[in-house]
Amino acid sequence: MHVSLKTLLNRVERLKGFVYESSQLSDSMIEIQLRARCGSQAQCSGCQRPAPGYDHLAPRRFQFVPLWGLMTFFVYAPRRVDCSDCGIVVEHLAWALGKRPLTRSYAWFLASWARLLSWQEVSRTFRTSWECVFRSVEMAVDWGRARMDLSGITAVGIDEIHWQKGKFLTLVYQINQGMKRLLFVSENREEKSLRKFFLWLGTERSAVIQFICSDMWQPYLNVIAERAKGALNILDRYHIAAKMNKALDEVRAKETRALVARTRGGKTKVILTHSRWCLLKRPENLTATQSIKLKELLACNLRTIRAYLLKEEFQLFWDYLSPAWAEKFMDQWTTKVMRSRIEPMKKIARMIRSHKPLILNWFEARGQVSLGAVEGLNNKLKASIRKSYGFRTANAIKIMLYHKLGALPEPQFAHRFC
Repeated sequence: MHVSLKTLLNRVERLKGFVYESSQLSDSMIEIQLRARCGSQAQCSGCQRPAPGYDHLAPRRFQFVPLWGLMTFFVYAPRRVDCSDCGIVVEHLAWALGKRPLTRSYAWFLASWARLLSWQEVSRTFRTSWECVFRSVEMAVDWGRARMDLSGITAVGIDEIHWQKGKFLTLVYQINQGMKRLLFVSENREEKSLRKFFLWLGTERSAVIQFICSDMWQPYLNVIAERAKGALNILDRYHIAAKMNKALDEVRAKETRALVARTRGGKTKVILTHSRWCLLKRPENLTATQSIKLKELLACNLRTIRAYLLKEEFQLFWDYLSPAWAEKFMDQWTTKVMRSRIEPMKKIARMIRSHKPLILNWFEARGQVSLGAVEGLNNKLKASIRKSYGFRTANAIKIMLYHKLGALPEPQFAHRFC
């Protein structure tokens, strides 16, 4: 069966009030001429009500989705209308995005590919500018966030990320079972940064939140206590593990420097050299070589090894079923650490004591909310930032994160190009 280009366009891009008149093929592009349907009245671009015609402007080109690898353009001479309310304005063009030189369908096409590739790769692949890709993603984000379904948000995770030297972003995720997405991004990591989220969410929706997973950053804890009084605040176990690893690494580095200076190339220096990941990784994740190295280290009476054993011992805390027994274990562990005379680990013990109720909330929330979702979403976020390197403004990186991690709705199209 013979199918013309006009038939295909009417199937995938039907334009009410306009017709595809003709098409012209050159070496590198397809130009498709459009005209107003006979008897149709133009609509005002301001109020979108029918208005009498005034005159015609020069033909304009609007870039459409590439067909068979060829750049494709709509060519149309817009009419101006004399609207009783808006005055003399250009008519409303259903396929256009204001004065931008690309069609709405092409903008959504670019935005869809920008979820999979970096913006630079999309612009190179489809022979357009980085600015066009950015504006297309911005359009998709604005459209999606205006139509987000915010009902049923009962569990959220709060974290911050360092994206430039001295610059942070506050991130809020929804971590309900079956719905994990980025809800809100705000600059800096201050109290007002998190307050913006609760203002955006609204008082009624904030009151529905039952669980909030966060780290120990005090400005966040202050705002959570103020704006979500009915929610159970759980301290993220991954942040506690990260702080313990940091303390252990500090002990190892300090002791290594001291032993190297004292022994000047002795046996102890060889034992502690290249031992960092043997001590920081979980035992089940060690390679065969790292396991042998760890066995050698455990035979030594070093402060680093004592700190390592304390860190590993605390992992038993998360295996308890009873919060009462977990609290008893925590008290015994912190007492042992405070007697260890290892200052970085003592700092961790003091931190755990000061946040004991929030840490014990983990047992109440276990099984009801996906507590590891924040770390998983953070990993995806960091991968997206690495893939889309070169962002210089907070606005651009926020748009990118909403687009890739926000699970934003999209309009229904007659045909999807990707």
